[in-house]
Amino acid sequence: MYNISHFPPGTTDGKWPLERRAVLDWLVNETYSQRFLDNLLVDLCERLVAGGVPVARSSLHLRIQHPQWQGARILWLPGVQNAHIDTFDYDVDTTEMFLRRPATEIYNGASEVRQRLDRHDDGMGQFQLFDELRREGFTDYVAWPIDHTLGKRHVITFATRQVGGFSEHEVNYLRDLLPALALVSEIRMKNAMARTLLETYVGPHASAEILAGATTRGSGKTVSAAIMICDLRDFTALSDLWPRDDVIEILNGYFDALCEPIEARGGEILKFMGDGLLAIFPLDNPNACADLLQSIEDGRRRMDDLNLKLAGRGKTPLRYGIGVHVGDVMYGNIGSRKRLDFTAIGPAVNVASRLEELTKLLQRPVLLSSDFVHSASLNETFVELGSHSLRGLASPVRVYGIADPSTA
Repeated sequence: MYNISHFPPGTTDGKWPLERRAVLDWLVNETYSQRFLDNLLVDLCERLVAGGVPVARSSLHLRIQHPQWQGARILWLPGVQNAHIDTFDYDVDTTEMFLRRPATEIYNGASEVRQRLDRHDDGMGQFQLFDELRREGFTDYVAWPIDHTLGKRHVITFATRQVGGFSEHEVNYLRDLLPALALVSEIRMKNAMARTLLETYVGPHASAEILAGATTRGSGKTVSAAIMICDLRDFTALSDLWPRDDVIEILNGYFDALCEPIEARGGEILKFMGDGLLAIFPLDNPNACADLLQSIEDGRRRMDDLNLKLAGRGKTPLRYGIGVHVGDVMYGNIGSRKRLDFTAIGPAVNVASRLEELTKLLQRPVLLSSDFVHSASLNETFVELGSHSLRGLASPVRVYGIADPSTA
């Protein structure tokens, strides 16, 4: 028995696609397992060539949300296993390089840029890229917008070396892919953006937990780790004296100096707390304690360089204190029903925090608990500083410093 549906006249008519094609079926129905946009572009171009469309170059120009980069270009050429990816800094759209790209015309509202490269005309000299492609043997170039939700515009380009350029049938073939390409590219860009934003704001380990499903209040895990807490001294007073932009710039410089060595040595920054930070080095790495100490030393050298620059500008040198302990860190989703924070808690975190506070009293930039010092075989020489009662802890903690520390 057949089910027959009736639609008002004209409602079954449409304008897309112009023609049923295997590549279009693949874009719509078979790319769900393809996670990355660069791999998808390679697969698309290889299928086009196999289907008789003489594409010899393709590029995707993307505006991305990333703390370091404003945009990226994905470039495909025949015979490559992986597309080439270039990233572009913020403010690149004010440079001559950006302004003299055909893709800029699309960003500025053009619906198409088409240039025959095998013959000279008035448009050839407008963009340096056209001269470069002509010298490389390309005969035709076309660029179109890839429009995403809320007016987010990206660009795709195709070029060929075919004698006489693309035929109109081939141009229509490529143009017919744009709606499907917009859908599949937006999905992958949104997935990448979600991962990037999570890694930016909560760190790679926590972001992996959240993306794996740890999104309910109370969800999380416990990790055994070497723990360090660092806090900038007297920054409240300094921020009252300096202009706001100077405060932000200097605070960013301080975090760069300390955070980059932590991440380079395998540590993970779980939390920024005003002018302080909490980082861990998981003990599943047998060198975790040594890596933590080396990151402190690397950070000290970078802070010395930063303070030299500040002195040259007449600014007060920055001082900081670091508390180091080892133990279990419990971190996960804590907060209200609708607003959660992926944060770290536990007695071991409290000990590291109290040791950081103690650096002010003992005038040592780095203090380590006896648990940390005895947790691994380290070649460093430590200075025993006695047992100290720490706020909120029932028993005193034996404390150590690093031999020949910098002046606090």
